[in-house]
Amino acid sequence: MAIAILYREELKEYDFGLGHPFRGGRYDIFPPFLRKNLSEDDNYRIIKAEPVGDEDLLRICQKDYINFTRKYYRTANLGVDWDYSSSFYKNIRKHQSLDNRANSGSGKLEEAARLIVGQGKLAADLVCSGKFEKAVSIGGGMHHARKNYGEGFCLYNDIAFIAKYLIENYGLERILILDTDAHAGNGTSEYFDADSKVLFIDMHQDPRTVYPGTGFAQDMGSGEGTGFTINIPLPTDAGYDSYQLVFEQIIEPLAEEFKPQLIIRYGGSDPHFGDPLTSLGLPVRGFRMIGEKVRKMAESCQGKLIDAIGSGYNQDVLPYAWLALISGLADFPVKPIEPVSIPQRFQEDPSLEETKKVVIQVKNYAKHYWQYL
Repeated sequence: MAIAILYREELKEYDFGLGHPFRGGRYDIFPPFLRKNLSEDDNYRIIKAEPVGDEDLLRICQKDYINFTRKYYRTANLGVDWDYSSSFYKNIRKHQSLDNRANSGSGKLEEAARLIVGQGKLAADLVCSGKFEKAVSIGGGMHHARKNYGEGFCLYNDIAFIAKYLIENYGLERILILDTDAHAGNGTSEYFDADSKVLFIDMHQDPRTVYPGTGFAQDMGSGEGTGFTINIPLPTDAGYDSYQLVFEQIIEPLAEEFKPQLIIRYGGSDPHFGDPLTSLGLPVRGFRMIGEKVRKMAESCQGKLIDAIGSGYNQDVLPYAWLALISGLADFPVKPIEPVSIPQRFQEDPSLEETKKVVIQVKNYAKHYWQYL
């Protein structure tokens, strides 16, 4: 069965401007790369979604945050020095971090953020209606955004929206969210901290060494959700063998015990050893492995899988890693290609022994809630 790929050209407006790590050009790079390496045919369908309105955003955001974010990104005189003495710009500190400051642009960044949430909504409808087993949202995975605060290049948390939408509109009671982005999903974690309907598994670089500094192994949720947040802080330079070990020792057993009705996975290419903002060691073939692992896990829920791919800051690597992820998820016969030379220290996983210690640590915390561990 073909998979749905949610994408439209307007995504390129999700661009914070010159000098910022997150530029909209990534959305111009990937679609032609995908078509060049894999024809649409019976493999996938490119589907266009629509931006969501305030009614949908209110599922995950406070009203004052929506109003401010709309005004800030749509009407601010981008590219001009701002008068920070004004009350309007004082609100930036309340609602947006400095890394979300737009240096230039068309004023359509907020509309593109709504489009990303709209893609998540349509992906949920396509999968739950049975039209597609799997749907991939290009540009999704805004996992740092919270109810009233945007940070980490994220305005609206599409992942939180998808999960809440599935619960509220389709009555799902067991959703597995797997975050494989190199940075901890602090926003997503906050949404579901006390919710036992969502098992949130977050594998990321050691928070002592990278933004946002959250996601330690002992952080396991609260209230009814205690034990339903699993953080796996990987040591720096962790590579293919480390990721494989974590899947086999933690993620796959937890998924088997939890028995999700649907899986949401997200994360792009920033765990790659060549990413300039992170310090992990995954080669491109590791991204296909992640996709394959998740696809096999989804067999227990009739293949129902929603994926979101947006991160990555090395544009030479980004399209290759994204394609490898999708190929693994959909079992496309596309061989992963490493576009850059692998440094000698990454020829073998240099952090496997440290990862083994992390696995033991995570199991020691989680075994009180999960019998498989």
